[in-house]
Amino acid sequence: MAADLEAEVQAIDKNLLECSAEEIAVKWLQANDLQKEVYQHLAYYVPKIYCRGPNPAPQREDMLAQHVLLGPMEWYLCGEDPAFGFPKLEQANKPSHLCGRVFKVGEPTYSCRDCAVDPTCVLCMECFLGSIHREHRYRMTTSGGGGFCDCGDTEAWKEGPYCQKHELNTSETAEEEDPLVHLPEDMVARAYNIFAITFKYAVDILTWEKENELPGLEMIEKSDTYYCMLFNDEVHTYEQVIYTLQKAVNCTQKEAIGFATTVDRDGRRSVRYGDFQYCDQAKSVIVRNTSRQTKPLKVQVMHSSIVAHQSFGLKLLTWLGSVIGYSDGLRRILCQVGLQEGPDGENSSLVDKLMLYDSKLWKGARNVYHQLFMSSLLMDLKYKKLFAIRFARNYRQLQRDYMEDDHERAVSVAALSVQLFTVPTLARMLITEENLMTTIIKTFMDHLRHRDIQGRFQFERYTALQAFKFRRVQSLILDLKYVLISKPTEWSDDLRCKFLEGFDAFLELLKCMQGMDPITRQVGQHIEMEPEWEAAFTLQMKLTLVISMMQDWCALDEKVMIEAYKKCLTVLMQCHSGFTDGEQPIVLSMCGHSVETIRYCVSQEKVSIHLPVSRLLAGLHVLLSKTEVAYKFPELLPLSELSPPMLIEHPLRCLVLCAQVHAGMWRRNGFSLVNQIYYYHNVKCRREMFDKDIVMLQTGVSMMDPNHFLMIMLSRFELYQIFSTPDYGKRFSTENTNKDVVQQNNTLIEEMLYLIIMIVGERFSPGIGQVNATDEIKREIIHQLSIRPMAHSELVKALPEDENRETGMESVIEEVACFKKPGLTGRGLYELKPECAKNFNLYFYHFSRAEQSKAEEAQRKLKRQNREDTALPPPALPPFCPLFASLVNILQSDVMLCIMGTILQWAVEHNGYAWSESMLQRVLHLIGMALQEEKQHLENLSEENVVTFTFTQKISKPGEAPSNSPSILAMLETLQNAPHLEVHKDMIRWILKTFNTIKKLRESSSSSPVVETEGNIMEESSRDKDKAERKRKAEIARLRREKIMAQMSEMQRHFINENKELFQQTLEELDTSTSGVHENSPVISDAKLTALGPEQTRVAEPRQVVMCILCQEEQEVKVDSRAMVLAAFIQRSTVLSKNRNKITPDPDTEKYDPLFMHPDLSCGTHTGSCGHIMHAHCWQRYFDAVQAKEQRRQQRLRVHTSYDVENGEFLCPLCECLSNTVIPLLPPPRVLFNRLDFSSQPNLTQWIKTVSQQVKALHLLRNEDCASHSGHSEKMDQLQLPEGFRPDFKLKNPYSESIKEMLTTFGTATYKVGLKVHPNEEDPRVPIMCWGSCAYTIQTIERILADEDKPLFGHLPCRQDDCLTSLTRFAAAHWTVSSLSAVQGHFCTLLASLVPNEKNGNLPCILDIDMFHLLVSLVLSFPAIHCQDFSGVSLGTGDLHLFHLVTMAHIIQILLTSSTEENGMDQENTNSEEEVAVLTLYKFLCQCTGSALKEISSGWHLWRNLKAGIMPFLRCSALFFHYLNGVPAPSEIQVNGANQFEHLCSYLSLPNNLTCLFQENSEILNPLIESWCNNNEVKRYLEGKRHAISYARESNKLIDLPDDYSCLINQASNFSCPKSGGDKSRAPTLCLVCGTMLCSQSYCCQTELEGEDVGACTAHTYTCGSGVGIFLRVRECQVLFLAGKTKGCFYPPPYLDDYGETDQGLRRGNPLHLCKERFKKIQKLWQQHSITEEIGHAQEANQTLVGIDWQHL
Repeated sequence: MAADLEAEVQAIDKNLLECSAEEIAVKWLQANDLQKEVYQHLAYYVPKIYCRGPNPAPQREDMLAQHVLLGPMEWYLCGEDPAFGFPKLEQANKPSHLCGRVFKVGEPTYSCRDCAVDPTCVLCMECFLGSIHREHRYRMTTSGGGGFCDCGDTEAWKEGPYCQKHELNTSETAEEEDPLVHLPEDMVARAYNIFAITFKYAVDILTWEKENELPGLEMIEKSDTYYCMLFNDEVHTYEQVIYTLQKAVNCTQKEAIGFATTVDRDGRRSVRYGDFQYCDQAKSVIVRNTSRQTKPLKVQVMHSSIVAHQSFGLKLLTWLGSVIGYSDGLRRILCQVGLQEGPDGENSSLVDKLMLYDSKLWKGARNVYHQLFMSSLLMDLKYKKLFAIRFARNYRQLQRDYMEDDHERAVSVAALSVQLFTVPTLARMLITEENLMTTIIKTFMDHLRHRDIQGRFQFERYTALQAFKFRRVQSLILDLKYVLISKPTEWSDDLRCKFLEGFDAFLELLKCMQGMDPITRQVGQHIEMEPEWEAAFTLQMKLTLVISMMQDWCALDEKVMIEAYKKCLTVLMQCHSGFTDGEQPIVLSMCGHSVETIRYCVSQEKVSIHLPVSRLLAGLHVLLSKTEVAYKFPELLPLSELSPPMLIEHPLRCLVLCAQVHAGMWRRNGFSLVNQIYYYHNVKCRREMFDKDIVMLQTGVSMMDPNHFLMIMLSRFELYQIFSTPDYGKRFSTENTNKDVVQQNNTLIEEMLYLIIMIVGERFSPGIGQVNATDEIKREIIHQLSIRPMAHSELVKALPEDENRETGMESVIEEVACFKKPGLTGRGLYELKPECAKNFNLYFYHFSRAEQSKAEEAQRKLKRQNREDTALPPPALPPFCPLFASLVNILQSDVMLCIMGTILQWAVEHNGYAWSESMLQRVLHLIGMALQEEKQHLENLSEENVVTFTFTQKISKPGEAPSNSPSILAMLETLQNAPHLEVHKDMIRWILKTFNTIKKLRESSSSSPVVETEGNIMEESSRDKDKAERKRKAEIARLRREKIMAQMSEMQRHFINENKELFQQTLEELDTSTSGVHENSPVISDAKLTALGPEQTRVAEPRQVVMCILCQEEQEVKVDSRAMVLAAFIQRSTVLSKNRNKITPDPDTEKYDPLFMHPDLSCGTHTGSCGHIMHAHCWQRYFDAVQAKEQRRQQRLRVHTSYDVENGEFLCPLCECLSNTVIPLLPPPRVLFNRLDFSSQPNLTQWIKTVSQQVKALHLLRNEDCASHSGHSEKMDQLQLPEGFRPDFKLKNPYSESIKEMLTTFGTATYKVGLKVHPNEEDPRVPIMCWGSCAYTIQTIERILADEDKPLFGHLPCRQDDCLTSLTRFAAAHWTVSSLSAVQGHFCTLLASLVPNEKNGNLPCILDIDMFHLLVSLVLSFPAIHCQDFSGVSLGTGDLHLFHLVTMAHIIQILLTSSTEENGMDQENTNSEEEVAVLTLYKFLCQCTGSALKEISSGWHLWRNLKAGIMPFLRCSALFFHYLNGVPAPSEIQVNGANQFEHLCSYLSLPNNLTCLFQENSEILNPLIESWCNNNEVKRYLEGKRHAISYARESNKLIDLPDDYSCLINQASNFSCPKSGGDKSRAPTLCLVCGTMLCSQSYCCQTELEGEDVGACTAHTYTCGSGVGIFLRVRECQVLFLAGKTKGCFYPPPYLDDYGETDQGLRRGNPLHLCKERFKKIQKLWQQHSITEEIGHAQEANQTLVGIDWQHL
């Protein structure tokens, strides 16, 4: 079947390719009815090209469509070959000054915070880099796709609308010139024809609803094939779709994933192809399977020719978009065609049809036609306006469709509102001509239908579906915001009229919110079901900015202002008339004043927190004052009609509700109320909620008698009784034994006093006090920073944002704070400047309770540090505006004085009453405020004014006759000495002082102004006395302290002298108990220290006593005692790798032999330890417990822990560091195998001969063993055994059982992890892996020290030092628990790579062996042979000769691969002996290699290269022998000084001139060198046929990152997923180790790894980092650490903004730059192999990390 189809398709292709575009176009040009001709052509050819089989073939389809279908159209349009026609058009066209680039998903976009008209104005990267905004404060975000670049749009930018590229295109011609004049007339006509036909065809076919007939496109021969087409929706998940498809069209999971990905991307995909029956069956399965929980997936069976025409219809729209790019004239024609009314009148144009059909189209089709609209209608300014009108007229219908549709807003046509409504001129025009504001608000009201009896909004339970719908409705608020965002500069009458009409509609909306969600206090039992509150608050939050913007618009025009004020007042009256019925009036009287009010109890009746109408009126009232309308046109304002008690009633109730909630009276109402109160005060809502309620109270008080206000307030707070009846407090506290009630009352009094402080003190809003907007922001910042220094982002979060997402902070921050840069962690902080502390107000109204107490503590602490008294007096305040001027009188009103007096009296007789210190503190603050106020009045006094504010006189008067209470002043003086008020003394002192100052001011203002200064001088002197007194006391105290200290140290000395021996003993013990060896080993000072060989410096081994962290017992480390172990972590590592792509053969096969390490170190085994020591048996018990716990846990619930017990992982019991095995602690092992050296020690040549004989003997013996087991002893005699060699000798293992067990445990663990195999302690590869791990770990540590320029010794942290000691000693002792013959075999093979023998063939050549690994393996396996040698040669001699031999091999390796470029620059031909010798050696090499080496004449270069190349090897060897033999390092290597090379050579007993080694042993070495050089691989290398590592190997670093983060974003936005053809990746992720970009976290790039599906990053870690990876997630700007499949964590990125903060998730969008130090820190973690440990700590600290499926990233 498939083959037939192929053949058929090919035959068709031949026919199609023979079509001539030119001939068809000529035929069309002559036709009478062009539409018919074109339709016939399409009807015949489209089904032949598109949809020929089950799978789309886009390349073939595009090629044929271009040839057969689009070609003729282009010929027809141009009238000539389009290859010439289009370029001509392009040349004639003026290039556009608009950029119009449509953004791809994830592309970086830039907005300028200084110049953009609103935040939606953005530039693409190219335009941004060429614009002036680079130097401004810009914001960078990643696009969600679909918007376009606003470069060149003069309405979008306050300045710099053009980048350099588009600036050139702004020619001086008139803007409004018709672009059609540039086109030939016949072309205009042809363009009209062809555009009209093709556009209509595309629109008809896309909006066609019948499933198996076509609009005017019937084919002659109709095939009978159908598609089963699956459509995207936003309800079903990927998993559901994949599962359903597998069942319905029985495909594999991979295919199903492919289908699902395409459906998600394009909106639809055919999942089956065949006859109707076959497709319909799949459809029914899909529908049946997905209709259980939700609505089923949308599936249609469509005739293949319809699908074909639809595919071509989309192709045509794309083609139209590209054709109009050639010429503005063509664009204008297309716009005219699209917007031309059809025959059916309203809404019949093609553009209208498409828009109104939008929600029925699939995602791919929507994207295509939206793109076309953007490149045509939105780029032509004339038609943009006409399109905006069509859009506004259809607005209601479009939004209705959007509500029903379930696709995201980004793919809905409704989202184009942002392109239209944000253009100021368009927005104004739409408001005046199309009444857009009213339309939007009415549409919004349509969608919120649920109301209660009073007509207020009522929200049902907030289900998922509700929330979904509600989110859709909110987009309307966004549109309203766009329309209002740019404010009009001049108003026409039309605009006024339409704005006020919109304002009416808006008031209607607010009226439905006034009083919504009312609540009643629960008494008795707890509320059963939490009431719904989120919806109402979400609405409030979204509307906050709109409400603010409405007020800003009103403020711009006096007429509008007055009208809006009146309208708002009328609506408030209507709301109130609905509320007040049934509340009886009562009269309150106090201190000779009485007021009539209504009986109302917040704690008993309904109360609501939503009062938007009252709050809007409060806002407008402030604006009356700010714009001075209140003073200019008082007669036009209804100020006399205002009833202050009515205005304050509801806001006051709301504030009382908050107070009662704080007092704990509403506990039974559950969390919903707590949350509402939280948001009421929260920075997101408070501007239009809490703040405006305070303003409303201020408005009320400024218009009524303050005594009346205070009485109403006492009554609402339910405190009227307490203050109006004398002695009520005493009775109340004695009668009420219930502590709770007393406590509640106290809190209510505190809250009420706090409210009075706010009403009088909060005058920093322009219009209330005489301040401007920056003063307000400064004050906010000062109070935030009074709590603690804060980062920029914290401050921004704590400040309210305006509609442009600005807080206005940057302009003032420098005045009030200093910036401190961050270190390696943490972020930059702003600290308050000390001179701003005087503005601190303890009762700042935006503090939460917690913030207030923190701020108070911080400020008092500061004052104590500065040696000032700790009073926090109220700061001086700016004067009120005239409209609010009478507010201050509340402070000196009779009721207020009565309240203050009462509370002070309670404090004086503090036993009888229930009162609290907070209450007193607030009263003192109020008194302070009143005094400050009076002081300011007096200071600003002009001649004729009389001071009406006489607070000081009032507080000096005692009470009236019957009670005769003392005056407030007298009580304060009493309290000053009260012992129970220590804390408030400073404050009281400050009040009395201020009182005296004012008294003097008053006297001076009545007499002469001289006295005042005297008063000041007196005060000054008294203050100085105060200071001097304090200083003296401090001095005395200091002297006393010093004396005591001296006495104590004298006593100590005395004690030590008396108990000398005791101390001596402890000091010695201390010495031995430290586990570090080299600090306290007796150092031989004058002799030179040698680390190895017969001359090795002998060091007495100190006792090593250590303590177990689990049982706290001490124990000495001995050969025969119980084992002590270190927690350790082994991991595979590619940190030093020079070849990451090397595929290691599968180690499970026995064949893979890791004996030789290649110098590219492609994968090593690294061991690290946290250095904590345990008994082996304690550890075993601990580990068993961990395992048991894990098994118990598994039955309960399957969560990952941060460690994987099945892999032997556990956390160190002390520091919780991730570990997976333990290293035994051993005494130095070489001492155990050292025999007496009684013979003279052989030189290298003799030694090699001897060892070769021993090796040969072993080989023979082994072969004999295999051949026969008989007559063993005779064979022994026949062999010429070297003297003293006894191969049958078996060494007794010196270690205790427990140590042997631990040696095996750690060895097996290394083998298991290093080779990724199952543990098998018998495997001969175990010792190899142990030696390899020792060598590799030493190499990594040497590299780290070299990179940081640290000396080799003396700078290692003790955990690394302990780890290396234990690891080296372990590796040296491990052979005792392995098979002796296996270790001997390894030694023979290793040696044969340098000293060839006939037995071992095909070993790696000298270029392919890492010499340090070879050295370690040779030295550590040698004792296995040496233990059978009784000839008296010492082990040290063997070490030395092996070391020399390997060193020489390494020298040859370096000389062969050194790529010396001879440059005559810094040559110093000193011809020292070293240089001559190296040259000689090099020449010898040239002979051996048959002159394939380059000729080099400069010995100086060779010697320099050799020294540089061999340095790392020597440093590693020094570390190795130091830890192996325990010889302390000479002090010269412990510091970085000159001559490191010479000191190393001396420590390692090498000659300084390394080439001497060759001369001394030339007889054996020359043949060896020849044999090394004659290897085939070496020859191939010298002929240039292969590559080899050259020395010294460079350190691996992480990749270089660009300084500017947007480069990375750009790189990522150009990166498309490698698997799903050209699709943009959603989570592009950069590997920081090798620089590969990966498509993370998506189905398309999942691969299978060890039988599990894993994401691209996890798969990459296995090839690049052997399981460990460091990635940068570019869109999120966060670093990702991965280790294995279950471990991962996020880490702060190395990119910081100018405020020293990272921006994970790119939420803030500040420009980010690379911080080199932080990147180095990440690099260091990687080099030290601490990534896994870092992840472990992160997962322990944050349990949510454990639940993430890391393997899918």
